[in-house]
Parts: sequence; C-alpha cells; structure tokens
Amino acid sequence: MPIRVGMVSLGCPKNQVDAEHMLYNLRECGCEIISEAGLADVVIINTCAFIESAKQEAIDTILEFCTLKQEGRIKGVVVTGCLSERYFDDIRREIPEVNAILGLGANELLFEAVKKAAAGESFDLRGDKYSLVIDSRRLISTDAFAYLKIAEGCSNHCTYCAIPSIRGKLRSRKLESVVAEAKWLAKIGFKEIILVAQDTTVYGEDIYGKPMLCELLRELCKIDGLKWIRMLYCYPERIDGELIELLANEEKLVKYLDIPIQHSEDRILKLMNRRSTHDELVSLIQTLRARVPGIILRTTLIAGFPGETEEEFDRLCSFVNETEFDRLGCFAYSEEEGTAAARMKDQIPEEEKQRRADIIMETQSYISDRANQKRVGTLEEVVVEGWDRYAECFFGRSSKEAPEIDGKIFFTSEKPLSVGEFVPVRLTGTLDYDLLGEAEL
Repeated sequence: MPIRVGMVSLGCPKNQVDAEHMLYNLRECGCEIISEAGLADVVIINTCAFIESAKQEAIDTILEFCTLKQEGRIKGVVVTGCLSERYFDDIRREIPEVNAILGLGANELLFEAVKKAAAGESFDLRGDKYSLVIDSRRLISTDAFAYLKIAEGCSNHCTYCAIPSIRGKLRSRKLESVVAEAKWLAKIGFKEIILVAQDTTVYGEDIYGKPMLCELLRELCKIDGLKWIRMLYCYPERIDGELIELLANEEKLVKYLDIPIQHSEDRILKLMNRRSTHDELVSLIQTLRARVPGIILRTTLIAGFPGETEEEFDRLCSFVNETEFDRLGCFAYSEEEGTAAARMKDQIPEEEKQRRADIIMETQSYISDRANQKRVGTLEEVVVEGWDRYAECFFGRSSKEAPEIDGKIFFTSEKPLSVGEFVPVRLTGTLDYDLLGEAEL
C-alpha cells in the first residue's frame, strides 16, 4: 500500500511553489497525495516564519496534527519550510511529537522522512539551504492560475526582515529555465501565470550582472496560450522606464503592479534600509498612472516601526489618503530576533502598533469602497475560479485582482461555466472588498 500524504502549506506563494515541488516528487516516489490532510498517513506542514503571527499559525498547525497523531488518526508529522530552517533545534526540543524536521536544503530527502514518519521513526536533517531546488516539475495546487517562482532568497537586507537569514542571498533561475516552465504551464492549460520572488525586479542581477526582468517578460509574452502575466513584489526603486513601457504596451502584461513600499517617510525608510524616498515614491506613482492608464497599484505598509513618531504616522496616514492605492495591506511591525530593527531603541508597544495598523486599514477601506463603486455598471472580463455553494453563484477575478490577496467578483450566470473560463461580467454592486455582477453571455 502506498503511503498516503497530506500537505498543509502556510505563508506566501513562494512557499506554495516549494510545496508543489515536494508533492510532485513524493508522487513520483509512489506516495498517494491526499487533499484532506487529516485523512492521510503522514502530514507535511510547510511552514512560514516571516512575522510573529505566521510563526504562531505554524506552531498551532503543528500542534493540531500532533494531537491527531496522539489520537491515532494519523501516523506521522513532518515539518518543512521557513520555521524548520529558522528554529530547527527549538522545534525538536519543544515539540518532540514531530517525527521529522527538514531544513530548506533537505527538501529533496522528503520521501525518506515520510517513510520514517509512517513507521513512527524520526528523521531530522537541516541541509544546505543554498541547495534548495526551484526549477523541477511540480504538482500544481491552483486551478485558474499558476505561480511561477523566478528566484530564491534576497540580498536587500531590509532591517526588519529575516528572509535573508532564513532563505539566503538572491539566487535567480536562468532565463531559459523560467521560460521553459512557463511554456509547460501554458501547454497544460494555464492562461494566467504570476511571477513571484522576494524581489522580482532584481531578477537576474546575480547571474547576468544586471536585472533581467524586462528581457524575461518579453520572452514570456511570446508564449502561445498565455493570456495574463502578472508580477508581484516589485520593489519601487527598480521600476524604471523600460518596465513601465512594457506594462503600457504588452497586451499580455496585466495593468497591475504590486509595489511593497512599507512606509512613506524618509527617516523611517532609511531606518528600514529601503532605497526610496517619499518624493521618489510619489513621482513613481504619478508616472505609472500617467503612462499606464487604468493601472491597479497595490502596496504593503508597516505601522509602528521602532521610533516611528506620532507625526510620522500622521503623515503616513495622509500619504495613504492622498495616494489612494487601489489595494493596500498594513501590518503592525513584528520584532524579529536577529534583525537590525529588533536591536533598535524606541520599540513601540504591541497595542499601539496594532492601533496604528488598524487606522491605516480603516482608512484604506473607504478608499477601496470608493474605487469599487466607480466600477459598478462596467463590463469586465472575469476568469471563473469556482462556484460558491452558500451564495449559489460563481466567483472569479478580473485582471484588476490578484488571487488570494485581493477581493473577488461574485456573479450569476444563466449558462454553466468551467473553472479557468473567461467571461464578460456586468458589475452590479459591491460587498465590502468584493464586487457583485451578472455574466453577459
């Protein structure tokens, strides 16, 4: 009997791609992949450890499945991903019920760990994170789109971020490798691909001596079958005229850009080791909107960074109001051990950090609502993502929404539709961050 394996993947799309690689390899080794993790023999928890809330979610998930193991409902628990890389020894010491702990560099030995776990044995191996493979085949876990990971690690060294210490320095994939995977994704039916890396705009600099994102995008746009190509995690200081012109003129590049700016104030940006200034950010946003009409801009902010004064926070709020990002997420600063920001003076209390983050998100909710109201009455092309059995209607996204982070469009249709199908939808109303509509077929 093959070992039945379930996977719970937490955190970002980059981590999800790693999970898909692992599942593909396990299936090739003869394992049966189970979609409902609680019904498997062995459960793999692919963890995130980016901020405190992510670490807590990972720990809670590990404990949940260890309880199932103690109850005899599953045979073993394997922990992979960023938490196991960052807290390898702590997991073994604090949660001894875990059968196997694998660092990022040990993913290729996952089948060995799964066999040990199924037999009730232990298997711990940290490995060399720089050996993490990112260009092998994978078992895609999404339906209407596929993520395409173009690089691993990061060399930016923002002072609040632990990713360089967890994942290592930037390692880009060769352009030919990325294009080959994109062609494979198109061949098996995916019409939307989403490029991800810790910083997509620096792609290629480590192996070609200069950023190669524009060259990559041109090659991807030549691939038959692809309809939408989307980029996430584009750092503002590397968005140049060439990239903006591509966005404006290449039909397959969706007019959507995710720009994690983190803050608006020069002193805080400098403390964060970010390379943009307030004026440069304002200029970039104005340029993008002028040269790419209708572009959707998304960003993330950090509230309560060490030393952030009330005046600086007030100016950040004003920046949010004046800029009117189409999409915005704000997080309370998370003090991560081992980072430069964690050693800074004037750490702000947790309640105050969260209060500031909540104010930003409340401000953004009004901005998002106004933007959605302006779309009511328009006809938009929507990709079908599924059927909502509670609302008894279909749901999907236009090119203006990225999956899993932005809102959805819930719509009715007199005709049956398939996941991945593109249909015209007349928008009729709003519901919080989501939109309502009717298919016009």
